[in-house]
Amino acid sequence: MSASIAYLHPASDEAPPLFEPDTRNPFLARAVVLRELFARDAIARDQAGGRPIAQIRLLKNHRLLSLLLPREIGGDGEAWSTALRITRTLSQVDGSLGHLYGYHHSSLLSPRLRNEPEKTFDLWRRSIADNWFWGNTSNSFSKSLFGVREGDGFVLDGFRPFTSGSHVADRLAIAWEDPQNGERRFATIPADREGLTIEDDWDGIGQRQTGSGRVTYRGVRVHDSEVLGDPIPLNPTGAPVEAWRTVTPLQQQSVLLNVFVGTAQGALRAARSYTLHKSRPWIHSGVQRHTDDPWVQRQYGELYVKTQAATALADRALHALDTVAAQGEALTHEERGEAAVAIAAANVLAGQVALEVTSEIFEVMGARSAVRAEGFDRFWRNARIHTLHNPAEYKTRNVGRWFVSDAPPEPGTFQ
Repeated sequence: MSASIAYLHPASDEAPPLFEPDTRNPFLARAVVLRELFARDAIARDQAGGRPIAQIRLLKNHRLLSLLLPREIGGDGEAWSTALRITRTLSQVDGSLGHLYGYHHSSLLSPRLRNEPEKTFDLWRRSIADNWFWGNTSNSFSKSLFGVREGDGFVLDGFRPFTSGSHVADRLAIAWEDPQNGERRFATIPADREGLTIEDDWDGIGQRQTGSGRVTYRGVRVHDSEVLGDPIPLNPTGAPVEAWRTVTPLQQQSVLLNVFVGTAQGALRAARSYTLHKSRPWIHSGVQRHTDDPWVQRQYGELYVKTQAATALADRALHALDTVAAQGEALTHEERGEAAVAIAAANVLAGQVALEVTSEIFEVMGARSAVRAEGFDRFWRNARIHTLHNPAEYKTRNVGRWFVSDAPPEPGTFQ
């Protein structure tokens, strides 16, 4: 084990490890095993970027890809909260893998929202049998991918500028617009479909291995058997009329907030261990050990309290999402709105705390911690770039609007 790994995992003579999931759940126990494996090269992989192919293979080998699918077709029948706690656990050492894992489930479950039960169950059975990892190229902001009817299917041309997981996916959830009337359609296709180019050109400062770059379509054929449902009826605001079809943003926002929480937890765990083993007292502190400095104690105390608060609110949001998901097609707009507020509130605090923790740990670790070899900068870079794609301002406004008017957020791409 290298020196850079030692402080990621507290030694046995320290206090019990912080922010550990309940490993009585066998899936969470597997996630902890993977967290330790992923930590070994997390710094090097973050600096290199590219595709975490070996890590995706480990997720497959540990049978963590089908845990949300129904038991009657071979899945594990777990709740969303289990997948998101795994997302959080992986993000403690690698925000990219937490992101990819969480979004895999959102893409995998998306066919159910198109009211095509036979196609959906067939896809899920095949996904279980072949252990598919799912990505998506269905960005709704970019009206840059169009499909025209041709024979027994559609032909797609254009691109999506921002995707998640397409570079390591076996299967893609996709969406496109009709160039004449703007109708939006959905399908799933193999990630190696002819004419599809995964550019793998993501060059952000953080989340370096998420493949969040461009995907190009040149005459990509989508067969009718792969198309999921007719265009969905929309209300005047552009959202689906039926509440149960609007849960995808809640799922995706829940992935993001648990990446934030896991990042804050992981940064604080790693910083604490570094401080115990490597930090030296400041020359004017008057103490022999860095950990005896009242300033260091107060700073860590504040960061720990804030991280605990963000974790508690995130746990409340997990319960809200599980409740919504359990309702299925019986979900009402009122129930959906209550969950949206809970998830938005958790998201706001999680992002704020992640940015604060990942920045302020450097002050109490000391100057020697701020070198690339130690890799602490990855926590801040991951939190910073992810929060930019998920502005807290608008979530805060939604919560405030609900608070003063009792009006829940209108369903939309980010709420």
